[in-house]
Amino acid sequence: MALRQGRGYAAVNYPTGMNLGGDPSQALVHATTMGGFVVTLSSVDLGQGLRTVIAQCAAETLGLPIENIIVDTADTDTGPHCMGTFASRGTHRVGNAVIMAAREARDVMLQVAADELEVDAEDLETDGTGFIRLKGSSEKKIHVSDVALAAHFRQGRTISGRGIFLKEPSTPVPETGEMDPDSCQAHACTVAEVEVDDETGVIEVLRLYNTYEIGRALNPAIATQQVEGGAWMGLSHALFESTEPYYPHSREHGPVDFTEYLMPGPADIPAQTSLFLERPAADGPFGAKGIGEMTANAPIPAIANAVYDAVGVRLTSMPFTPEKVLRGLDELRAGRAG
Repeated sequence: MALRQGRGYAAVNYPTGMNLGGDPSQALVHATTMGGFVVTLSSVDLGQGLRTVIAQCAAETLGLPIENIIVDTADTDTGPHCMGTFASRGTHRVGNAVIMAAREARDVMLQVAADELEVDAEDLETDGTGFIRLKGSSEKKIHVSDVALAAHFRQGRTISGRGIFLKEPSTPVPETGEMDPDSCQAHACTVAEVEVDDETGVIEVLRLYNTYEIGRALNPAIATQQVEGGAWMGLSHALFESTEPYYPHSREHGPVDFTEYLMPGPADIPAQTSLFLERPAADGPFGAKGIGEMTANAPIPAIANAVYDAVGVRLTSMPFTPEKVLRGLDELRAGRAG
């Protein structure tokens, strides 16, 4: 009896967005009296960092510090329309809508600044620190707060913009089945290293190596957290969680709260290394693709393949319990004996 180590990998591709009756998201952007810019959405941040990435998209487009951006995720009654936060669509759909709205607001902002400086708007640029200046000049400039005040109290103008991104519905070509159901495809590969006790059947995941092609990682730190948090979910699916194991009588035998529901704890989390390959998507906000849901996918088959590499047992149903490993080893021994 021994501890046996193995390595396995799995690769996935995943669509960004969906194909129903169209897949739109809208955004509104407007300046406050002091030069802050409010991005109004109905899109919900589920904790994945959407508000941060949207603020980045707005700041980059407006040419202003991110501190000037206020993201307001209002509600579906009062905010601009959004299909929802699902289908790995948030950054792609909402980001595109925000960029469109911010471009429109930027055009007005530059025109107001041009009127104040008595120059042409085409000759102005933002410097990223809050100033709008004449190209080639460090002296002729105006701060965005003064531009906003002038727009509100002297020129009587609203610095604002509207944006919408729509993925139009696609129907199959009857003769070929050809269609365009999504906007772009993200790709990932995970390598898992495991240790399997061939006496108890216990699997320990030692290390995970994750490589993701997600267009462009707009916020690499948040993207890494999504990848490694999603890998935790994949690990949990692979080794611990069972979906309605006693259906339809789960409440009689299954876990009823999180004291009974098994998930990986701190001691079960493997070391992870995560890398990104950047292949910008033509229709993505600054080249970004969706990443959210796919992060739990690749670790599961990678762990299964690593177990096979370690002990020769092919596991085809989750969770990969010690009992399944031991049954598989018994079958292998019986086969060799026969």
